[in-house]
Amino acid sequence: MKCLSILLICLSSFFSKNIFSQSVFITKPYLQIGHEGSPNKLALLWHTADTASEWGVEIKLNNRWVRSTKIYFNRVFIKNYQPFVVYHATLQNLQNGKEVSYRVLKNKVTVFESFAHSPKSKSQNYKFVVAGDIGALTKNQKKLANVMFDLNPDFVAVPGDIVYGHGLANEYTTKFWPIYNADNNDSTGAPLLRTIPFMASVGNHDANDRDMDKTPDALAYYYFWEQPLNGPYDKEGSALLPILKGSESNRNAFYEAAKNAYPKMTNFSYDYGNAHWTVIDADSYVNWSNKELQNWIIQDLKKSSKAMWRFVMFHQPGFNSSKAHFEEQHMRLLSPIFEAGKVDVVFNGHVHNYQRSFPLTFIPDTMDESGARVKIKIDGKLNGKWTLDKSFDGINNKKPKGIIYIVTGAGGQRLYNYEQTNLPNSWQPFTDKFFSTDNTISFIEMEKNKFQFKQINTNGETVDSFTIEK
Repeated sequence: MKCLSILLICLSSFFSKNIFSQSVFITKPYLQIGHEGSPNKLALLWHTADTASEWGVEIKLNNRWVRSTKIYFNRVFIKNYQPFVVYHATLQNLQNGKEVSYRVLKNKVTVFESFAHSPKSKSQNYKFVVAGDIGALTKNQKKLANVMFDLNPDFVAVPGDIVYGHGLANEYTTKFWPIYNADNNDSTGAPLLRTIPFMASVGNHDANDRDMDKTPDALAYYYFWEQPLNGPYDKEGSALLPILKGSESNRNAFYEAAKNAYPKMTNFSYDYGNAHWTVIDADSYVNWSNKELQNWIIQDLKKSSKAMWRFVMFHQPGFNSSKAHFEEQHMRLLSPIFEAGKVDVVFNGHVHNYQRSFPLTFIPDTMDESGARVKIKIDGKLNGKWTLDKSFDGINNKKPKGIIYIVTGAGGQRLYNYEQTNLPNSWQPFTDKFFSTDNTISFIEMEKNKFQFKQINTNGETVDSFTIEK
């Protein structure tokens, strides 16, 4: 009887601690690349109820716990939603490529502890995952989270459609945080976000809902993510940004929650290791035929001249052989700019399968046969002339002539056009590989002058691979 009592006391103590730990956070701490995009810093965010508490973050340097920078927070007080707070802290003075332990304290008591992968330097090898169209709460989304975890990447890049189907705060609660910030690597998901940052561009399901009366918790991207704010800026109703709809009180509630992340955080650039990333918003409300917006990309790529690799990421692909979304070709317009800026690979989502183009260059038709200027139709067809490098195979010939366009939109959502996988006659001439019979992610290992690519399915098997060398 005495032993039973002791056991019950121990179990009671164990479960009490776990219940307390769970109740501290609405969303447990997770890593981001931060507004500064610094190679020696990472942002740490977490969500709690709107209650008065003293919060602190410490990192372990030289075997000592050191206080992080000042913490700031955004209150999210939106209609039909329980108020909560998003806290932001910075893990700074990080040593490139080293794991660093960190802990979060509430009222001077440690309530969360983990470690982070510090960003790699220009001379260090690194690896990353690219996976679009992910937050769908499917069995395969969870399987791929386990595959990501086993690959042990340094970061994950998401080319849009982070959560389905409206980019709502509530959808993150059910379809994103539990899968990518789980406590264990099991059938529910994996503890990825607490150890590595995710980087994302927005897709149509993240940013098209802009009526704050109909969906007051839409555009949650702007208050859940912390990414660089070095992109172009313009007012609502411009070529960059549509007008936010809804009552004044609901719009102001969103502005207060988003702070300075809105609207700049959908277009930005970021350097990681020896690569430069240009991340842009390809949703239909952005007019990329606008010369000022194009000039931002031109100047951004010029500034990246010291980077060995240049990657571009956005949601809607310009080059797509799937029957789904086939006519949404407007982003082809930027191909000559990417080519002039020496971009190596463009990563897209939107189409729920995997496709790889031949290395290509493209000249868009900006004039018709009469010499009149063609009006670029957003989400419409854009004809032109492409030149394909079919001598590149990524095995024997590893030096492509042109840009390789990757569609990697099979990260969790239901698949498109699985029947086309074995029907190459249904592919466009620019398509080299097409796979749609399983959900997949892209896995890249960088070794200085070497880009080693694998497309991996839910069983951890490689369905395509190639290498680029410089």
